Amino acid sequence: MPAKGGGRKGEVKEEEKAPLLRGVFVFPNGDRYEGDYVKTDDGAIERNGQGQHVTPEGLCYDGQWAGDKMNGPGKLTQPDGSVYEGEFVDNQFHGKGRYIFANNAIFDGSFTENKMEGDGQFTDTDKQIWFGAFHCKAAPGLKFKLSM
Repeated sequence: MPAKGGGRKGEVKEEEKAPLLRGVFVFPNGDRYEGDYVKTDDGAIERNGQGQHVTPEGLCYDGQWAGDKMNGPGKLTQPDGSVYEGEFVDNQFHGKGRYIFANNAIFDGSFTENKMEGDGQFTDTDKQIWFGAFHCKAAPGLKFKLSM
């Protein structure tokens, strides 16, 4: 077993990682971030770890950050009331998630780069459930789930 901090080529050794700090920042545009961060080698602040970012308009992200982007599990609430809860990659819905539309319709399933992609289930505003393969906003061959 390699010594602590040793490892494969290209890996960052444990002692080389910037320490995780915690704080509150208010940006010039009025945005507010509270959570974990690191200071980069050039002295910049980079959101990393768990944190919440809120805009004056009411957009709120609460979740994991990496490389100053939404990465990992999180919840994004829009000012119109719509909510996405699931996986993020580089600020985009990517992976398994749930999107609740402002009209309370719900999509549970897979997302790729902010688009519904792959198997999922859509619950419409009348609480009827549809399931199948989704591709963006298209879903040819959806099946209706009959509840009796």
